[in-house]
Amino acid sequence: VNATSKVSDEIGTEIRPGLDMAASEFYHDGKYRYKEQTLTPEKQVEFVLGLIEEYDLHSVEDPIDQEDFESWAALTEQTDALVVGDDLYVTNTERLQKGIDLGATNSILIKPNQIGTLTDTIRAVDLAKKADMATIISHRSGETTDSTIAHLGVAFESHAIKTGIIGGERVAKLNELVRISEKLR
Repeated sequence: VNATSKVSDEIGTEIRPGLDMAASEFYHDGKYRYKEQTLTPEKQVEFVLGLIEEYDLHSVEDPIDQEDFESWAALTEQTDALVVGDDLYVTNTERLQKGIDLGATNSILIKPNQIGTLTDTIRAVDLAKKADMATIISHRSGETTDSTIAHLGVAFESHAIKTGIIGGERVAKLNELVRISEKLR
């Protein structure tokens, strides 16, 4: 938190961390299994809320098992942070509609090459926007230097794009955002 505050002050833009928890990966037999502790879904919600507060998290991605829509909703109801559904939705409009109906999240990770077509991607973005959800356009593992997601993020007026840690294929997308920004000025 101190590092992000310091950098925010230096560059004049607020920076806050986000956390991709991939909770479905350590959820087994109805419990979240950490090295030092095992948590029920209710305790997982409390744990995540504590992380959001302690580290001033801007977003938490996949903090709950992908089939537990109710615990997602309990978390989302108690925080102003972005609660981002990736594995929960897999850019699928049927799962997204269920999440909207239950108030499961306030944002969705959109992976254009996960759902398979640009048409289905647009449908997911439109559905999310109608529900006042933030959209985050994301890369996938095994990415190339193709910068299409930068253009989609701008075209969809997304909250953010997710490119991962520094690497040539990730920097290409960020550089393209800079070029787009310069053209739009």
